[in-house]
Amino acid sequence: MQTKKADPQGPRRPSIDPGLEAIALFKLVKGALLLIVGTGAAKLVHVDVYAMALQWVEVLHVDADNRYIHWLLGKLMFVDERTLRHLSGGTFIYAAVVITEGIGLLRQKLWAEYLTVIATAALIPLEVYELVKRFTTLRVGVIAINLAVVGYLIYLLRRTSGHETTNAPRSE
Repeated sequence: MQTKKADPQGPRRPSIDPGLEAIALFKLVKGALLLIVGTGAAKLVHVDVYAMALQWVEVLHVDADNRYIHWLLGKLMFVDERTLRHLSGGTFIYAAVVITEGIGLLRQKLWAEYLTVIATAALIPLEVYELVKRFTTLRVGVIAINLAVVGYLIYLLRRTSGHETTNAPRSE
């Protein structure tokens, strides 16, 4: 009878699916960026954003008659404390969901796969609406990536429900 030799580095975890790992890392980076945006919006709550933008236009010697600058200043004219508080709060909530997805996927949790499928798929109709409203290749790319993420996770979930063996222990 052969006895197993103990691994000197301790028990090894099965490796994570590379696609799942890529999605998890993408979610974590996206969550970090959302936290930065939310923090920036929160810091602007008591600031006159329009006046600050005008100041930056002067400091950077940007042509104030530029149509893009006019567009930006026109939008910033209506940004008030309430809008910034809502933007900041919503961004923090969305960041929390995205970071939860990322950590759950990295820890190979089945619930995280379901959460990511539901949260990502729920936004696709809005993205399609925005694409129809104004077609850009960036919007097409975002929709394509989100469809790929949803499709891949559904593939993994179906493979798991079929009781096939997988490399990763995707427990609840």
